[in-house]
Amino acid sequence: MSTCPCGSGSTYEACCGPIIAGGPAPTAEALMRSRYTAYVKRDVAHLERSLSADQRKDFAADEAKKWAESSEWLGLTILRTEQGGPDDKFGAVEFSAKFRSEGQDREHVEAARFGREDGRWVYTGQVNEPGKTVRRETPKVGRNDPCPCGSGKKYKKCCGVAA
Repeated sequence: MSTCPCGSGSTYEACCGPIIAGGPAPTAEALMRSRYTAYVKRDVAHLERSLSADQRKDFAADEAKKWAESSEWLGLTILRTEQGGPDDKFGAVEFSAKFRSEGQDREHVEAARFGREDGRWVYTGQVNEPGKTVRRETPKVGRNDPCPCGSGKKYKKCCGVAA
């Protein structure tokens, strides 16, 4: 018996194995863990099967297989969960998946959405995060100010010309 790649501390046979074999995931987090483990085990069929019908429309099995095979999977960390329990209809799992690709260590961080189809948990997409405020680091160039490009012209007659 081997430890499950998802980092739960349980054995593969007691954790993600039954879900990858086609059994239902009891929670959204369990499905998330099984999807990570499917990348480690290169089980593209589970990756596709665990998607919502809408997500399956855009699923490219060959690309998922290529990514799984070309990466060394280094670990999964569950950062946060919202709902997604045995009695919920929706849930979200924020996670970090670390992997090595092309000799570089990388990290994929995502807040994933999950829902139920025919009573089973499926991945439905990413949570849209609210926009972040962008602050200007330099003063705004006025229309009549000298152009910052150094041409000597006014900004409105140089780089600020409306297209």
